[in-house]
Amino acid sequence: MSTILDGKAVAQAVRAEAARDVETLRTRGIVPGLATVLVGEDPASRVYVGSKERACVEIGMRSVGQRLPAETTTAAVMALVEELNTRADVHGILVQLPLPDGVDTDAVIQRITPAKDVDGLTAVSQGRLLAGVRGLRPCTPLGIMRLLRETGVDLRGARAVVLGRSLLVGKPVAMLLLEQHATVTMCHSRTRDLAATVRSADIVVAAIGQPEMIRGDWIKEGAIVIDVGINRIASGRLVGDVEFVAARERAAWITPVPGGVGPMTVAMLLTNTVTAAARTLEEAA
Repeated sequence: MSTILDGKAVAQAVRAEAARDVETLRTRGIVPGLATVLVGEDPASRVYVGSKERACVEIGMRSVGQRLPAETTTAAVMALVEELNTRADVHGILVQLPLPDGVDTDAVIQRITPAKDVDGLTAVSQGRLLAGVRGLRPCTPLGIMRLLRETGVDLRGARAVVLGRSLLVGKPVAMLLLEQHATVTMCHSRTRDLAATVRSADIVVAAIGQPEMIRGDWIKEGAIVIDVGINRIASGRLVGDVEFVAARERAAWITPVPGGVGPMTVAMLLTNTVTAAARTLEEAA
């Protein structure tokens, strides 16, 4: 029976670390500020943005909430981002996705200055990750790496299989694993003999978005399983991309759904904002 990687507990530890860093920065005359941009009235997005704004306040950061109506044009959203780029009290900018259909998402994201790109989604941030140059990394992959660190397992030479190739999770987490000297295989919908590939993995990161697609008997004995998926099935229950009950019998460590990777994303957003604020002091020195 595997050990549960409790994302809620680890996220609380990360938030406590961020709170201490915020207090240190405050003594040096700077209060980290996160601007959250919400366009439209999507209920899920309102919930997500609200949780991020509350998290900022709880650790002593400044929360700068920005709300725009659904009919806002791409140009207007970009103008707001440009304004936030220039504000000295804003160190991180998060544009909540998805944006309404009439707004050009890529144009808006690329307008964020890389120094404030706390989601790590601009082409510059992604390029810095690929090149191994210092920059802000996407929050969910950072959370995954922190969870892996909690296991105490040495990633050097470990066989890691990443399922999913999105810019938000799959590709960046593969790069972060490579930085730690893991041997990484990326899988997707066209991968041949997916089961055999997963069975070879010491570390499985599942980010496909298909409920319980990864069967429990595909998991290697003693593997670490990080399940990024969160899917609502017909019964109304939330499940991950991995068949949890069966996989738990074989894995050494496994994240639950919910309560695994999800809480880490907001925690690492706070960490990224603190990091961005600290770097403004470095540049001023």
